[in-house]
Order: sequence, then structure tokens, then C-alpha cells
Amino acid sequence: MIHLPLHIDYTDKVVVITGAGGLICGAMARAFAQCGAKVAALDLNEEAVLKLADELCAEGFICKGYKANVLEPEVLEAVHAQVLADFGKCNILINGAGGNNPRATTTNEYHHEATPNGKSFFDLDADGVDFVFKLNFQGTLLPTQVFAKDMLEDGGCILNISSMNAYTPLTKIPAYSAAKAGISNFTQWLATHFAGMGIRCNAIAPGFLVSAQNYSLLFHEDGTPTARSAKILNGTPCHRYVNAEELLGATLFLCDDRSASAITGVVLPIDCGFAAYSGV
Repeated sequence: MIHLPLHIDYTDKVVVITGAGGLICGAMARAFAQCGAKVAALDLNEEAVLKLADELCAEGFICKGYKANVLEPEVLEAVHAQVLADFGKCNILINGAGGNNPRATTTNEYHHEATPNGKSFFDLDADGVDFVFKLNFQGTLLPTQVFAKDMLEDGGCILNISSMNAYTPLTKIPAYSAAKAGISNFTQWLATHFAGMGIRCNAIAPGFLVSAQNYSLLFHEDGTPTARSAKILNGTPCHRYVNAEELLGATLFLCDDRSASAITGVVLPIDCGFAAYSGV
């Protein structure tokens, strides 16, 4: 059980969440399930979503895990058919699958600091950059093509996961930053395209979170912050990281057709003030 910041009734709503095996979307799956929704948790990591579903079902909620590669349309169509059979049509789609890749990351923040054994801008792997763009952009576009069809008659809601990188790119990760900027732009495009169909589309832009994937980049083995971590915290007015559960209030609000009926095309920062601070 997690603490719900909002108590919104999602009973009988079918919520499809990609990337549900991860920290952020796993928390979202729990929140929607606790609000009464039927949650379809999708992830390439089948073990993670099956474990999530087992835990939620044991607590009396409705959730089923599905193995899905968001870059394979045929797989998504097959999963869609399973979800239809298990729960019915998708009412809410959370596009949470995404991520970065070391092949699309530079070693140093500035080129003049490049070292012979490091990876400079000129060493970025084209296939690695392509993978990051596909995972983030097509990994949002393709599930939307599959599951938004369910919303054409009765409306629905799409929530994308953008990033603070979309506003101002972070050093070292050019492909990820550009791909997330594309997600923000695509969110606005979808909101316009589907406006006449009663389908709202918004996004949240999480600030910096600490996870198992990035812990070693932010903290030394003794728990003290790394130089990059210090830069992040010094540039964040609240001087702390965002907790995954702090994303849930905005998520539950934006996906509720009663509370946010006139809100579409919005990208909401949830960043402890990071985007507001100029550094001075």
C-alpha cells in the first residue's frame, strides 16, 4: 500500500501503463489499483510486472502483468488483444517506457575536458542515439496507436512521461534530452489531434529522482554525493530529490475527466523548483 495524495474513484476504469516494471510507473500502477482501476502493467521485464501484479492482487486490487516490447507493433497488438479479453477497452494510457543508453552518452560535460580514454561527442554511437530516440519517442507513439483506438468512441486520457531535460538539456545525454523534448512536443500534437474525439493528452516532467539505475552516478559508496549530484542539488531550490510518490497527485488529477476536463496539451514540471531557478 502507498499513501494516496488524492482519493479519486477510478473503479472500472482500465488503465494501461507501459514501463510499469520501473520505479515511477510501478508507483503509478499501485496508485491506480488502489483507486479501484483495472491495471494492465506492461514492461519488457516480465518478472517485474508479474511480481507487481501478484503483490497488488494479494492486497485485493486488480492488476495483471504483461510482457511487452513497446517498439514492436505486433507484440503490442497481441497484448492489446489480451487486455481487451481480460479487462475491456483501455480508458487511460500511461506512456512510461523510456530511458537512456551509455552509447549515446559522453564521458565529460565539456569537450575541452575530454580525455583520450573517454567518449567525446564525436565518439557517440549512431545506433545508440537511434535506440534512445526509438525507445522514448516511438516507445510512446506505437502504444498510443494501439491503445488510443479504444478511446475513439467514448473518449479517454493519455499521459506521457517527459522530463526536465525537455526544457533545458542536461550535459552528457544529448540524445535523451532531445528525445524527451520530442515527447513534450508530441504531447501537444496529440492533444490537438484528438481534441474533437474527447481524448485528452497531457504529460508530466519529473525532476531528478534517485533510483537503483542512477544511484552510483549520484552517490559514492559511502553515501556522500558525487560532484554531479552536488550540481543538481545546488541548482534545485528545494535542495532535494523528487520522490516517485510525489508524482502521483498530478498523475491522478490529470487523468481524471471530472477534475481535469479542460486540461489538455499541458506538460507539468514536478521538479522541486529546478526549472524555475536561474542559478543566481
